[in-house]
Amino acid sequence: MQYRRILLKLSGEALMGAGSHGIDPDIMARIAGEIHAVAAAGVQTGVVIGGGNILRGAGLASNGMDRVTGDHMGMLATVINALALQDALEKAGSACRVMSALHITQACEVYSRAGAVSHLEEGRVVVFAAGTGNPFFTTDSAASLRAIEVGAELMLKATKVDGVYSADPVTNPEATLFDRLTFDEALERKLGVMDTTAMVLCSENNMPVRVFNIFTAGLLGRVVAGENVGTLVEPEISG
Repeated sequence: MQYRRILLKLSGEALMGAGSHGIDPDIMARIAGEIHAVAAAGVQTGVVIGGGNILRGAGLASNGMDRVTGDHMGMLATVINALALQDALEKAGSACRVMSALHITQACEVYSRAGAVSHLEEGRVVVFAAGTGNPFFTTDSAASLRAIEVGAELMLKATKVDGVYSADPVTNPEATLFDRLTFDEALERKLGVMDTTAMVLCSENNMPVRVFNIFTAGLLGRVVAGENVGTLVEPEISG
């Protein structure tokens, strides 16, 4: 494996499968199996998980709910997903800890950088829940922050498409897939890789991000092995 420590950003929607909400047990088991295989190969693995398969705080706010309340509800949705992923990972054979930015000590540990690094060094998969613990921040921003805090060598953004395209490939058949991009290019072209806060965090802290399709079985292991899969977004393109 090319990387010693990685951070995987997994959306809540990735857990739905063909459904419109909730968790598909078969999809969860497959994703957990791929994470386990990477961790078993010696790669220290952290995961930030979203909650969009259950609810979105921003969506609730757009329909009249207080934004802070909605975002806290969204954070709790990520905790539900994190606990489900922990269960699936442990069934696959990986030791796993859930660390939450909100204090829910009956269900999971409270996040601390030192604790997370210790778990990673001991070979445990760490699932980071509740985003940053603050409203108005996305789980993309949380993933960028956690990747930087724990010293990951690469952040992986798992999506439902093969990488970053020049336009939406679902609606525009002429859209082209980028092999590599800089964060500045992605921001200038408004390509929607992540929200602006997340991209600026990664750019300023030299955290490369590889965007790939989580629905294609086996890609996670290939990415961590160093294959040129999906789109690499980095501060500057070298070579």
